[in-house]
Amino acid sequence: MAKTPPDADSASEEPAGPGKNRPTPTRAEQEAARKRPLVADTAEARKRARAELNAQREKARVGMAAGEERYLPVRDKGPQRRFVRDFVDAGWHLGELVMPLMILVIVFSLVPNQAVTFYAFLALWVCIFFVIGDMIITSARVKRAARTRFGEDRVEKGLGWYAAMRTVQMRFMRLPKPQVRRGEHPA
Repeated sequence: MAKTPPDADSASEEPAGPGKNRPTPTRAEQEAARKRPLVADTAEARKRARAELNAQREKARVGMAAGEERYLPVRDKGPQRRFVRDFVDAGWHLGELVMPLMILVIVFSLVPNQAVTFYAFLALWVCIFFVIGDMIITSARVKRAARTRFGEDRVEKGLGWYAAMRTVQMRFMRLPKPQVRRGEHPA
């Protein structure tokens, strides 16, 4: 038998057929290779997710403004709360005038005459007392109307306070938006 030269022997050590031709990876290397993010972390995926979230938020905002039951927060859900909103939105309330009156008082307080400032603040306090009276009267009227409509034992707690707080908000700032016109009292 003839011996093969050393350089021919080194060429024959590399298998020419199928095989891995590399060392076996360690366990840490295998685990690192398997790790992938749960969510694709690409700019395109983030933009798509942000666009979907913005679309959902816009849909919820429009639904809440329209008074759709599924988009309302818990404090505004239910037929009794809808009745109270409609009851309050159908009337005129002094509480809607508080914010504009406060702005006027600020403007009048800039006038150097002390008498003008005094009477502006006095008018504001008189208006606030009338607003509190209107809140109390509206609360009592709402409770009485709810008892008549839904029954004495089925009236939810807090309807009077809910109505009173809604009277203080200016009509265009109320959420959910008013669903009735002024004068269209619920039956």
